[in-house]
Amino acid sequence: MKIKRLDHIVLPVSNLEASTRFYHETFDMPVLKDQSDEQTTTLRCGHQLIRLVTTDRQALKAEAAVPGCGDLCIVAGDKMDAIVNHLKSYFIDIVAGPVKKSGSEGEMEAVYIHDLDQNLIEIAVYQGK
Repeated sequence: MKIKRLDHIVLPVSNLEASTRFYHETFDMPVLKDQSDEQTTTLRCGHQLIRLVTTDRQALKAEAAVPGCGDLCIVAGDKMDAIVNHLKSYFIDIVAGPVKKSGSEGEMEAVYIHDLDQNLIEIAVYQGK
């Protein structure tokens, strides 16, 4: 088997409308209306997708999919100072960082925040890229 990439992740949320607004406005992720419905919002995150789903969604799902179970890293194209200022302008608390880390493409700097359901979101910037 030759795995090429991650296509999408699914995050269970307690309030679909509020979580959609958070990800769309905070990270400027476009909503894909043709892949969304009353129980799912699909957002574009670079070449991948993030699907926000209600916990009562009637579909194939993880056994213990609950709001707040996610821990993911998104890569930003901005400088870390701009990211920190952007988060502050939205009154989003930074729970850790900026810290130096290693990611799939090498050295990076990252900050950590929680979304509305307390999922841990790492926002990273690769050095020299």
